[in-house]
Amino acid sequence: MSEEEWLYEIKPKAKFIDLNLAEIWRYRDLMVLFVKRDVTTVYKQTILGPLWFIIQPLFTSVIFTLIFNEVAGIDNGEIPNFLFNLTGVTLWNYFRDSLDSTSKTFTSNASLFGKVYFPRVIVPFSRTVSGMLTFWIQFVILIIFYVFYAIKGMDVRPSIWLPAILLLLAGVIMLAMGLGMILSAFTTKYRDLTILIGFGLNLLMYISAVMYSLDEARDKLKEYYWAVEWNPIAHIVESYRSLWFDTQPVYWAGIIIALAVGSVAFVIGLIIFNKTEKTFIDTV
Repeated sequence: MSEEEWLYEIKPKAKFIDLNLAEIWRYRDLMVLFVKRDVTTVYKQTILGPLWFIIQPLFTSVIFTLIFNEVAGIDNGEIPNFLFNLTGVTLWNYFRDSLDSTSKTFTSNASLFGKVYFPRVIVPFSRTVSGMLTFWIQFVILIIFYVFYAIKGMDVRPSIWLPAILLLLAGVIMLAMGLGMILSAFTTKYRDLTILIGFGLNLLMYISAVMYSLDEARDKLKEYYWAVEWNPIAHIVESYRSLWFDTQPVYWAGIIIALAVGSVAFVIGLIIFNKTEKTFIDTV
């Protein structure tokens, strides 16, 4: 068979940044299957099933309200404490789950990668897409409670710039995918990192302004505030919350940080991912 008769030609990547969107589109059905797999297997053989998508953020927000607001005395001003925490939790959950699942791309799919060819980058893409489905479910829950507090007469109203959430989400997606692809390259050689990533993400939440504002952190932490100030996730969460509550100006710096840091992380992650893809099967 002559070279012209081949439908596809599989060859090593020659570029540092190789994101073949046309090839990814050809394998879109496979990505849909991966998304369905990710969504259905998370709570498979559980009693409550998909209800955990709703229970988890609500339960976490209640715990944060009791511990950080009632016990630790963190003041959120006119914003209801539960709603304040639920807002931060929804965005944080998406970032954490997307990064964690993407970081396991090579180790979780080694047997599949060793048998058939398809664009490997489809797997981290599918992880972020399946996580987005969960995010939108929790987003609807947030809107329901938002309307509930508004009906009760609480002073909650969104900013006129609320649609800018889409820009923020674009930055978060790139950041989670980029960091996840970088970590996935290291986990092929160092399996301990899988445990360390989960532990590190749990610690990272506490310096990511999920359950407090940056102003409150500046007042409470004082000389230790640098840990929050230099954490881009904290600024992203603060910006996300400023779009939901019009009690303060929109924190545009967080959106800029999300897009800038996310773009850089995604490009670096893609370079490392493409490089690791060529040899990882020998080490996994």
